[in-house]
Amino acid sequence: MIETFRTVFGSAEGVRVFRAPGRVNLIGEHTDYNLGFVLPVALDLAASVACAPSSSGLVRIYSEQKREMREWDPAAITELQPAHHWSDYPIGVARELIRAGFPIEPADLLITSTVPEGSGLSSSAALEVSSALAFLRGRPIDALELARLCQRAERNFVGMPCGIMDQYISIFGRANSAVEIDCRSLGHRLVPLPPGIAFVAVNTMVKHELASSAYRERVAECAAAVAGIKARFPSVASLRDVTPDQFESVAGLLPPVVARRGRHVVTENARVARFVEASTRGDLSQLGMLMVESHTSLQNDYQVSCAELDFLVDTALAAEGVFGARMTGGGFGGCTVTALRLESVAGFQERISRAYEAKFGVTPQVYRCQPSDGAGELRDE
Repeated sequence: MIETFRTVFGSAEGVRVFRAPGRVNLIGEHTDYNLGFVLPVALDLAASVACAPSSSGLVRIYSEQKREMREWDPAAITELQPAHHWSDYPIGVARELIRAGFPIEPADLLITSTVPEGSGLSSSAALEVSSALAFLRGRPIDALELARLCQRAERNFVGMPCGIMDQYISIFGRANSAVEIDCRSLGHRLVPLPPGIAFVAVNTMVKHELASSAYRERVAECAAAVAGIKARFPSVASLRDVTPDQFESVAGLLPPVVARRGRHVVTENARVARFVEASTRGDLSQLGMLMVESHTSLQNDYQVSCAELDFLVDTALAAEGVFGARMTGGGFGGCTVTALRLESVAGFQERISRAYEAKFGVTPQVYRCQPSDGAGELRDE
């Protein structure tokens, strides 16, 4: 990466490299922006940003994957408007850093990433967090405030009303553990994963256009569910406050679509708690069953799955050594995540790839999900 930096910018003097991982969410989908519970792991797939001070007077950013350079006057960053371009992520972060009291000096940045774009493995948060660390260049910042800052960049500049899960796990991830995040208190606890189990993500290689608009619709529908539930339970502030029994007592008062959306979130929060219990006691059968229940709820109540995701889940569940599978991420494409026996991984990868290619004429990418540490500086580059 250092040699590429030198080739692009003419010098590698003073270069530092910062890394931030993508993530796969084991369970707890579309609960984060409802202030509920999620259970992601940080991945060994990551975005890395090499950076150095620049004599050009500009902020220059080069994407190795896009083979494209963009540049800006640092003094003008706070006045920029979104370009609907990959550069919105690092520039949105730079804008939030300036507003938080961290001036941005002229700098050269080179971005490279192994997190596949559009896969549902959070390439955007990995880019945001690694870019923020690069712009900071060692200036101290509270880890939780860094997560909030990167979330603000995506919400306020990129324009995606995301929850905080992706940025949070990119910073707080821990090797060999899942992280249960309370998206209201923003506290977390490490959850041990049972020995002998592996998690594998399978990329559909598609991202249907419906994804962005449907995400905003689901946010609005969940808000409508809260408003309807408050008529019976005034103390409810978000769907995370509602038990499954409470929800069913008022579901008939809600518009049918709003009721389905609310039911998914309420039952999914309950599934996260049960998954944590199952993982802690090593109950692989229960863990897998909860993943399947989650997918069925996302498919039928939240309606964010698609034919490709459903096929991968159904095919996985018929494979040897598999405990459970579900879609992961926003939906309408992206990835599934499958829990299976460690010794079954190689055979599973071959079987799922062959079946998907036969069905859709596309070879899926398959990733072993190795729980990894969160963001930081790479000292050995």
